[in-house]
Amino acid sequence: MADGFLIEIVKGNKVDTKKRGNVFGRYLKQTIGMLILFAICILIFIIVFSLYRLETEAVWYAAGLCSIVLMLVFIAGFVKCVNGHIKRKKLMENIILCYDQLPDAETLAEYDYQQMLRQLGDLYRKQQTLYEQERQDSIDYYTTWVHQIKTPISVMQMQLQSEDTKEHRELAAELFRIEQYVEMVLCYIRLDSASNDFVFQEYDLDSIIKQAIRKYAPQFIRRRITLRYEPVDMKVLTDEKWLLFIIEQLLSNAVKYTNGGSVTISVSDEMVLSISDTGIGIAPEDIPRIFDKGYTGYNGRANKKATGLGLYLCKQAADKLKIDISARSEVSKGSTFYLNLYTEDLQVE
Repeated sequence: MADGFLIEIVKGNKVDTKKRGNVFGRYLKQTIGMLILFAICILIFIIVFSLYRLETEAVWYAAGLCSIVLMLVFIAGFVKCVNGHIKRKKLMENIILCYDQLPDAETLAEYDYQQMLRQLGDLYRKQQTLYEQERQDSIDYYTTWVHQIKTPISVMQMQLQSEDTKEHRELAAELFRIEQYVEMVLCYIRLDSASNDFVFQEYDLDSIIKQAIRKYAPQFIRRRITLRYEPVDMKVLTDEKWLLFIIEQLLSNAVKYTNGGSVTISVSDEMVLSISDTGIGIAPEDIPRIFDKGYTGYNGRANKKATGLGLYLCKQAADKLKIDISARSEVSKGSTFYLNLYTEDLQVE
């Protein structure tokens, strides 16, 4: 039994002596009262025998036998304590699901604690169910809202295309931004939901990039930004919709913070997609936090149009796609965002 415990607390080829010491220390603290009581009883017997001038040899002999029995009981109790600790550690790995499958209580205090834990578990499940229902209602509402708002947006786009004037072009650009924010709302909800619609397959990377380029072509023309991109013949294992979303968000930032410069899209042989611009760049102190939720940085505060959600959603989507996303920038010279598309631990669905 004790050997089994030693096997359980082995990490690699080394025994976790710290953990073993912690368990023994807690067990010793738990039984220290019994050991002290035993020692006091032996001392009382010795004192009484001495006062009556009786032979104390019998007391020492009995004390030795009792000590052996006590040691055996102590070791057996420690082994039992260790086995119980191991079982409880396994239960803690899935405590939310297994809180009602606790081992039988051996003491009244343990029984009371288990009852409290079960009540807390039941309360948690009720609250979790209520939260999931409310969240699903919220998702359903915003999903319906997104699809409904697309209709008036499409109508306004058609009306603005009827006449090519400077005013109409400006309104069309603002309407395009509204459409982006609407799509961002839907993506935000889907990424945070427990279930998602990720489907991993092999896709033509060039096709995905061209979809993003076509969408932002009017913005490149309007802002007089030169786009440099050479088609690539490469397959990637990913989810097309979400990879397209990431590329579109990066292009959106490149267009937003570049005036009359250029944007370059390239893919290396190591399957690293880079999107570079010659825009205003990012301050060095902002680089570590650009993917944080709601963080806009110096440029965002100066521009007063940044939401701090675009790059955050890119990072969240990239993590789910097992894509490493990073950035390099220099103020007044531009920024480059990198997407490492090489994923060896994904499988085609």
